[in-house]
Amino acid sequence: MEINEILEKVNGVFKDVLDNDNIKLTEETTTNDVEEWDSLSHIQLIVALERAFKIRFNAAEIRNWKNIGEMCEAIKSKVN
Repeated sequence: MEINEILEKVNGVFKDVLDNDNIKLTEETTTNDVEEWDSLSHIQLIVALERAFKIRFNAAEIRNWKNIGEMCEAIKSKVN
């Protein structure tokens, strides 16, 4: 699975979890760029992403993400 495919799927998960069809994620997107993305929704997003991609993240991986691109890279490493 390529990064652009992963990004598209991640964008869909964000739209569903945050209930906002206007979200347009890029690899540079951070929590500061998405109004609805707070600490509680972050947990909901992680759970939804794990389900969508049938993977699991550990706490260290999640803490190290600086943006959506790093999140997508982590997903890519687990699905490929």
